[in-house]
Amino acid sequence: MNRPLLTTLCAAALALAVTAAFAAPAAAKSPAAKSPTKSVRSANGTISKLLRAKVEAGSAAEAKRASQVTTSLRDFLDVDELGKLALVDHWKGLTETQQKDYLELLRALIEANYIKGLRANLDYKVKYVSEEVRDDTTVVATEINTKRKGRPIVIAIDYVLRKDGSNWRAIDVVTDGVGLVENYRAQFNRIISKESFDGLLDRMRQKLKRLKEPDGETSG
Repeated sequence: MNRPLLTTLCAAALALAVTAAFAAPAAAKSPAAKSPTKSVRSANGTISKLLRAKVEAGSAAEAKRASQVTTSLRDFLDVDELGKLALVDHWKGLTETQQKDYLELLRALIEANYIKGLRANLDYKVKYVSEEVRDDTTVVATEINTKRKGRPIVIAIDYVLRKDGSNWRAIDVVTDGVGLVENYRAQFNRIISKESFDGLLDRMRQKLKRLKEPDGETSG
């Protein structure tokens, strides 16, 4: 079943927001390099503290918190690499300007969706399940335990991490077996084949504009 245009941009934010909001506190800083799982815990813990802080909607404090959250998100989620992987079928054929515009829009969309999730007050608990090396990446598997319509459910969220210097950064987020990169690639390829690459950028701009409007959409 085809999802509405760009709804997985919201999924990216949701996957990170859910884990961040209810993860264990960040581990104490150590001169030794963090393991992939500790990196996820640390990133989640940092954002968790920001999300727990009570601030007034529309206030300067909320704007400051949103800025801090997006900074933490950029440190953890490698949107540039994720975006390149999603557009791998077209990347080399794009101009530098097209590549830059696309990555900036993708980052803005993910962050805008993420900020929309700041006001959510959902009761989730996170369990860190495993850590597995796969080729040049490491997958940290987590489970989100929550309720839907009063019934308990478990959502599997896996973080695909790659070493970036001394840090681990996420290049994909897989929710219940469906990866963001895979979803993006299918959607973007479909739009480009029908409307051209510029058509994709136009759609992304329209999506971002709607998200920034008061009470803007949080999906599709």
